[in-house]
Amino acid sequence: MFSGILSSRGHSRADLRSWLVLGAMAMLQFFIAVDVTVVNIALPSIGADFGVDDHSLTWVVVGYTIVGGGLLMLGGRLGDLLGRRRVLLTGTTVFGAASLLAGLAPSFGLLVLARLLQGAGEAIALPAAMATIVLIFPEGRSRTRALSVWAAVASCGLVLGFVLSGIITAHLGWRWIFLISVPFILVVVVAALVLVERDRPVVRESGPLDIPGALLLMACPLLFTFGVVEAGEPGTSVWVPVVALAGAVLAGTGFVRVEAHSANPLVPLGFFAHRARVTANLTTILLSGALSTSFLLFTFYLQDYLGMGPLGAGFTMLPLAVSLIAFSMLVPRLLGRWGAGACVLAGLGFTAGAMAVIGLVAAVDAGAPWLIPAMLLVAAGMGFGIVGLQYIAVSGVTDDDAGIASGVQRAADQLGGATGVAVCVGIGFAPALHTADPFLIATLLAGAGLVGGALVIRRAPEPSAANLPG
Repeated sequence: MFSGILSSRGHSRADLRSWLVLGAMAMLQFFIAVDVTVVNIALPSIGADFGVDDHSLTWVVVGYTIVGGGLLMLGGRLGDLLGRRRVLLTGTTVFGAASLLAGLAPSFGLLVLARLLQGAGEAIALPAAMATIVLIFPEGRSRTRALSVWAAVASCGLVLGFVLSGIITAHLGWRWIFLISVPFILVVVVAALVLVERDRPVVRESGPLDIPGALLLMACPLLFTFGVVEAGEPGTSVWVPVVALAGAVLAGTGFVRVEAHSANPLVPLGFFAHRARVTANLTTILLSGALSTSFLLFTFYLQDYLGMGPLGAGFTMLPLAVSLIAFSMLVPRLLGRWGAGACVLAGLGFTAGAMAVIGLVAAVDAGAPWLIPAMLLVAAGMGFGIVGLQYIAVSGVTDDDAGIASGVQRAADQLGGATGVAVCVGIGFAPALHTADPFLIATLLAGAGLVGGALVIRRAPEPSAANLPG
């Protein structure tokens, strides 16, 4: 009897520790997600302070996203090779220090450098954080709940970044959009030191880390984004985008060749033999591209077309943040009933519906309230689609490959968002196409990507029903 009570108490302590770890990792995830969008509304203030134009200001956003996404798989590999706790602490510290530097930066160059360092810190810390969650919660109901919380926090961070940026910039100044996260990052560091188990002894592998692969992976989307954006600029030499896009192709090809011959590849080519993970990550790229595009379309319509201020535009997007939580909470129940693949297809369908609403609202010059259905559909698309894709992408992981699987999934999410915006918004709003409706072009391109995602995910094998919540 007493042994049963003691066992129950021990189990309760383990459960409490697991959820405390999830809370700390979710806090880190929140501020990393916030930093993706928090600068958007503050960009005019940053430009005014440093005297730089809009073209230069784009690097404050793009630099963070591309560096973070491009180095994520290196971060995942570092966690597998060097120990997840050690890598988590290192990446979180780098992110916190870079946030402090960004808030105190005396020049625009140092601000851009700080944003690049933030991206690097994110890339190191986030795969280790997600792998920690995946391994501390067993497959089934508990892991699904944990991943739902993780996805909901990330989604809310992305959306609330707009609201926080408006409030903080208006009342405290743009520097505080970076400084406000520093004390919370310190809390995450302390929690990781206290709650996360020490790493097991590291088994040294022969050969150096795959730094060339990481650089090529970062160069590929960076050159692709630059090429697409420059292609729409009037007066730009045709050779500029051609060379950039050719460089992107060469970087991608070089990445595959490097991985095939590296002693410690970022992504062992055998990883791509797992069909479920490959299809899940390809679909993540396409869905994230559409979702990230929707954020900018909401912002452009509310501020540029309707003339709202940053604070009003941020608060108008609150229904999106609130509904994200509600939809994410539904996923654990429906995942077991529908299956992960069906949830992903539903998420793709909801997002496609959102694109249709955005295009229609812009075509008839409707008011802000008419965008709320699109916001609800975007929330449903993120809640169902991203959680389902995360579950498929990490299905069947072990202690040896949890980090790389988490890193690949996160990289697909972030790089997919960046390249999706480059294609949909970069082409749709290109000055060279000023005679066409930019919202129509952007939504059609995003919709085409979502159709492609639906065709891809239908080829993914369904995870075992025993591992899904019932």
